[in-house]
Amino acid sequence: MTAEPLMRMRLRVEQDIFVVRQLGREVARELGLESQDQTRMATALSEVGRVLLAESGDADVTFAVEPNGVPSLRVTMAYPGTGQANRLTEQLRQVGRLVDTMEVDDDGGTGTVVRLARRLPSGAPRLTPDRMDEIRSGLAQHVPGTPLDELAIQNQQLIGALDEVRAQRDELARLNAELEETNRGVMALYNQLSEELEETNRGVVALYAELDEKSAQLRAASEAKSRFLANVSHELRAPVTAIIGLGRLLTDSGSDDLTSEQSRQVELIRTSASDLLTLVNGLLDLAKAEAGRIEPTWAEVDLKAMFGQLRGTLRPLATRPEVDFVVEEPGLLTFRSDEVLLAQILRNLLTNAIKFTETGSVRLSVRPVGGDAEFVVADTGFGIPPELHERVFEEFYQVPGSRPVSGKGTGLGLPYARRLAGILGGALRVDSTPGEGSTFTLRLPITS
Repeated sequence: MTAEPLMRMRLRVEQDIFVVRQLGREVARELGLESQDQTRMATALSEVGRVLLAESGDADVTFAVEPNGVPSLRVTMAYPGTGQANRLTEQLRQVGRLVDTMEVDDDGGTGTVVRLARRLPSGAPRLTPDRMDEIRSGLAQHVPGTPLDELAIQNQQLIGALDEVRAQRDELARLNAELEETNRGVMALYNQLSEELEETNRGVVALYAELDEKSAQLRAASEAKSRFLANVSHELRAPVTAIIGLGRLLTDSGSDDLTSEQSRQVELIRTSASDLLTLVNGLLDLAKAEAGRIEPTWAEVDLKAMFGQLRGTLRPLATRPEVDFVVEEPGLLTFRSDEVLLAQILRNLLTNAIKFTETGSVRLSVRPVGGDAEFVVADTGFGIPPELHERVFEEFYQVPGSRPVSGKGTGLGLPYARRLAGILGGALRVDSTPGEGSTFTLRLPITS
């Protein structure tokens, strides 16, 4: 809602144009507008007044303040002529550049209204009701000056504007000189940087060529290693299996009796051969995974049945009464994955946890997290220092000082489990604190 007008006046003769100009400047000054804005507002009012006076010889002028939103000085100039809005808008097009807003409307068929507005600066004095009354009182006592007085003021403003333009021109000349000097420096620096960049690019190209060569050599070495592991593992598996079979025949009840020392030595041979067969099988599996020869078979997996099978097959390994082996009911009943590979990952993690847990518990659980499924194997074993969390996924690496409570470790289970996790589109990570146990989390997408 617009506040009570500051002042009203009527345009009838040319002398009134000077009065409107003077009042516009006076009101703008009282409301806190800067000197240049005062001049712009006064010039806009005198130009509109001149046009309206030429059109009708009569116009009403109202000065007001718009308090809502952004405070603004608003001047309304109305005259009786109708149907002139479009033509006046064209005539006053340049005037609109002196104010923030200018509108020309037909006032309901009774006349034409020109509305001008200029926003008050943020640092303007606060317009309290008392201050508004004070401004009205001052405007009411305003004594219009003569055209000569107004011309003198305009000349002073013009001189000030010219001085300001001259100062700006001098400053611009100085800035241009500095810019030219800066440009010369920039061009010199640019040329130097261009030469250095060209030299660097040549070095980078040579480095990339060397890296490509090294990468090719590394791929060839990796493929050769995988082939070697696969071939050696395959060739070793048959004789190792034969050794285990022969050891079983020697201790069979149908064979000739052995002395106690012979029985002990044969049992050592069988145990060593079994450990070697486990290592050979691990190497063969790892070689297949590295060579990309494992292709998952996607199908719906019944997690409740899988967990039950893991519980049954691994419970004989958890023979220590001090360790609770817990396979929780799955929080996710069905899951699309490769059942064999998933079971192999979980079996490796659980077997590893049972080996290195002396007291406490080994626990398997699963839950949906967002669009993934998280399989968690948590134990209360020896734990792993933070700086070794990634190293435990390297082939043949075992945490210094750790000792399996039961069985022997080959250092291949965790690397193989992580590679299988990648084949299934997921990831395997470990969180562990020495003395508090370890938590291995397998995260896989629910849909593949």
